[in-house]
Amino acid sequence: MTDENSTLKKAKQGDARAFEELLAAYEKRIYNIAYRMMGNQSDAQDMAQEAIIKAYRNLGTFKGSCMFSSWVYRITVNTCLDEIRKRKKRNVLYLDAVDGEGAAFTDRAPLPDQIAESKEKYEAILSAIGALSDDYRTVIVLRDMQGFSYQDISTITGCNIGTVKSRINRARNILKSVLKKDRNI
Repeated sequence: MTDENSTLKKAKQGDARAFEELLAAYEKRIYNIAYRMMGNQSDAQDMAQEAIIKAYRNLGTFKGSCMFSSWVYRITVNTCLDEIRKRKKRNVLYLDAVDGEGAAFTDRAPLPDQIAESKEKYEAILSAIGALSDDYRTVIVLRDMQGFSYQDISTITGCNIGTVKSRINRARNILKSVLKKDRNI
């Protein structure tokens, strides 16, 4: 961790190479969070890039009261939420069909109809997550899709752990209800 601290210090002093080195460990997860929040590759790439730029521009405001990774993930979540809110104001929802890339649906060479059914379920889940309120979508993405601990989610979102657990529970119940109603799952 001292290596990260010294690299962070260099980055705060304007060393762009140190910032790149610092972010290298987090880029994949930044993209994954953005992908799950936005629902498609193109928007995820844009939001991940925007989050990295915001992190670089605001590096001087990082005080070290939380882990650097939590700070960067929070910027990523907030960047995605800002974009989602902008789009809602324009009454446009961008949830592209997902090609299933990265999904673990093809373990034992399934038949084409099984692949299609799995893809439909996956898309139904992503669509249902996309329809959740921002607070619920955020905690579901961070917990169930990215595997963050309750403590990490609390740090990233700025909510206490009880609120995080409550939101996760409510979001899961909403998802179950929606998916059961649609009979997609």
